Amino acid sequence: MSLVSIGEFARLSRLSPKALRLYDELGLLVPAHVDPGTGYRWYAVTQLDPARLAASLRRIGVPLARIRDILALEPASAAGEIRSYWAGAEAEHAARRDLVGSLVDRLEGKDHTMYEVDVRDMPARRLLSMIRRVHEDDLVPTGRELFIHRLRRGGVPRVEGIAGAPFIIYHGEVSGDSDGPVEWCWPVPEGEAAEIAARFPDLTLRTEPAHQEAYVVQETPGQWAGTQAVNAVEALAAWAQQRRREPSGGLRLVLVPNPASEGRGPDSQFALPLR
Repeated sequence: MSLVSIGEFARLSRLSPKALRLYDELGLLVPAHVDPGTGYRWYAVTQLDPARLAASLRRIGVPLARIRDILALEPASAAGEIRSYWAGAEAEHAARRDLVGSLVDRLEGKDHTMYEVDVRDMPARRLLSMIRRVHEDDLVPTGRELFIHRLRRGGVPRVEGIAGAPFIIYHGEVSGDSDGPVEWCWPVPEGEAAEIAARFPDLTLRTEPAHQEAYVVQETPGQWAGTQAVNAVEALAAWAQQRRREPSGGLRLVLVPNPASEGRGPDSQFALPLR
């Protein structure tokens, strides 16, 4: 096996020695040999291709954790993962462009609509709910555990139509620094509500009154991401302000089942309940 020093490998791979040391610590690109006495790193020439791929991926902004996953894949699968990442990056860039346009137009006194806002009537319904304080990294895992592993797989029946779609209410900001709180809600049939609630004593059974709600739907079905979500929330807030409609509760994310999603999961809508 032909080995080269970390300095020579850095030159050939277009990665700095500092980056190579970091990649070693993260298990992303481990040296072929480390001198036990000096700790000096030596790399195999065969490691140049993955190192150059890592360097190129960093230049287009791929996070290190995702690079590590890509390097572990076969070439065809790695290509698909890179394609998927870039599609998401382009969608995020387009969403940021829309947000910039909205901010500029607002400051110049112009109207700028990023998403079409519709209104629907929601009936009174019974809900099983759970309120927790979570940061953004825990939001999806907590919802998946409740909605999928406990309620859906536990045989809890669904209410038909949009009124039966599970949803999440944001009672506060959720981010890396802020922890909500957040309320997960699962509509249940009126006649079976008490019986179902008895099976889940840690959840709250409550009634939500009939109301109207403004909502936005993603142009491409699926889940909101990054600035797309910010734009959707901005569109709802601007719509309510322009029409002098006051919210009657926190912003909610409605998870609409889509049988044609092929494992992608539910489509999502942002909604704002109105007085």
